[in-house]
Amino acid sequence: MTPDPNSERRSERARRAILDAAFDLVSRKGFAKVTIEAIAAQAGVGKPTIYRWWRSKGAVVLEAMNEEMGDDFTFPNTGDIAADLSAQITAVTERLVTGRISKAFRGVMGEAQNDPELMKAFRATVLEPSMAECRARLESAVAAGQLRSDLPTDVMIDLFYAPIHYRHFLGFGDDAVRSSVDLVQEVLLGLRPRPDAE
Repeated sequence: MTPDPNSERRSERARRAILDAAFDLVSRKGFAKVTIEAIAAQAGVGKPTIYRWWRSKGAVVLEAMNEEMGDDFTFPNTGDIAADLSAQITAVTERLVTGRISKAFRGVMGEAQNDPELMKAFRATVLEPSMAECRARLESAVAAGQLRSDLPTDVMIDLFYAPIHYRHFLGFGDDAVRSSVDLVQEVLLGLRPRPDAE
């Protein structure tokens, strides 16, 4: 039997409405105050429609958040690792502080602590692609002699990005999250090649 194109269009409209509703509600009210019932009501669908595509509220919000982020966090490559790190980390911190993804990001991460499947999905769709891109950029900087070659790039990633997430998730305040950008230069001092070690 030939698929009904009208049915496919209706399904896509429903999916889009659900994702838009989930992201809008969470960005305004916060993750904890949003329910599947509220998402369904705003999207104009029934709860079974949501559960047909997603297993939980966290899964819906994660997909909505990923679509909202798009390729905003793409890592630049100007040839200057200090400038590229500053630009990328500035983009990350600004989205977490002022962007609409802030509440969704914090909510999904909190929910994922007790939901292994959500954590796995978060790592696969958010963390690992970003880390792979960052890792590639750092490796090119190592090859160019801009960074030490005796330290794993995954350790470098932790040094640059852990302060952002630490401050964001523990509620240190917007200014504290933004000041994570200032740490780039300090961290780089320890990651520059050491002439005596070459």
